[in-house]
Amino acid sequence: MKSYIVQKGDTISKIALKHGIRPIELVIANHHIKNELDYVQPKEEIMIPREGSFSGKYSSRYTCVAEYGPTDLEKDAFRLKKKYPSLINVREIGTSVMGQPLYVFEIGTGKKEIFYSGGWHANEWLTTKFLITFLEEVVESATENEQLHGYNVSKILSDITLYIVPLVNPDGVELVQQGIYKDHPFYETVNKINKGALRFEHWSSNIRGVDLNHQWPAGWQKEADESPKKPWSRHYSGKGPLTEPESQAVHQLTLSKNFAHVIAFHSQGQMIFWGYRHLEPKESEEMVTRLSLASSYAPIHTADSDGGYKDWFIQEMRRPGFTVEVGVGTNPLPFTSFSEIWSNNVLLALEGLTI
Repeated sequence: MKSYIVQKGDTISKIALKHGIRPIELVIANHHIKNELDYVQPKEEIMIPREGSFSGKYSSRYTCVAEYGPTDLEKDAFRLKKKYPSLINVREIGTSVMGQPLYVFEIGTGKKEIFYSGGWHANEWLTTKFLITFLEEVVESATENEQLHGYNVSKILSDITLYIVPLVNPDGVELVQQGIYKDHPFYETVNKINKGALRFEHWSSNIRGVDLNHQWPAGWQKEADESPKKPWSRHYSGKGPLTEPESQAVHQLTLSKNFAHVIAFHSQGQMIFWGYRHLEPKESEEMVTRLSLASSYAPIHTADSDGGYKDWFIQEMRRPGFTVEVGVGTNPLPFTSFSEIWSNNVLLALEGLTI
């Protein structure tokens, strides 16, 4: 055996993957770890029973075997920028409450600008993994001048420029995946919000207990009146619209560009919301029909809620906006959900570049 010091962003599944062993082997070797879903926290020492070769079974890009969070995105941002320097531009559009970078990935050279986003809610991190996988698939196909599932991506990228913010809520995602610990700068705040409970699968807000998709000045007051009145693990709209640095960063990016339409990926429900107070343009219905046919997800005109990013975009820009609810189950969706999410959304995301 050898010792390993847990790093920021680590989980049992990630550590097992790194060392080529099964998560259950870590549990057996470390009696203080209760089960494979237990949190491991920075600076904690754990024992690695052996170095294995089990990681070879994890080679498929379309399989999820470990959590995907801020540290993984940071590595992928560096890797993809280095691998495709002429095709991918990666930059920061701001930082989270805890100072973690918020990345936007830009691909394409066309005049038509489109925006995809994910990771809005802390327990919906599979949307982040989906968007990064999609981005790499598109760029690889463009590099090799090959079609991707029947789409000529080289031609598409000459017509459009796609902006992707795959992870809007890095602090919240990290909380869901690694839990809270005494050295955490928001230890007291999070414990108070969570009433002392030490599990965070239900947490969808940012680290200050503000729901980033209830932050938008489109019916914000109505949504706030019907939601918790103080920081909460979900649905708290904040003291006002756009109070949080994460929502401010997306707001500024949106205002600085000329997005023809936007798609925000959430989970769960396997449906596509496409309207807001009948302010959406007429072409939205035809566009959502195409997205629905590409994914098998049901188009729903509007959700019984306000204050969302898609709502604000429709209201402010009078352009099409869509919220895609991937997967079905209880958040965070299990690793096994990723195959369905990929197979039912890759064509939707490709179609979204052509509508």
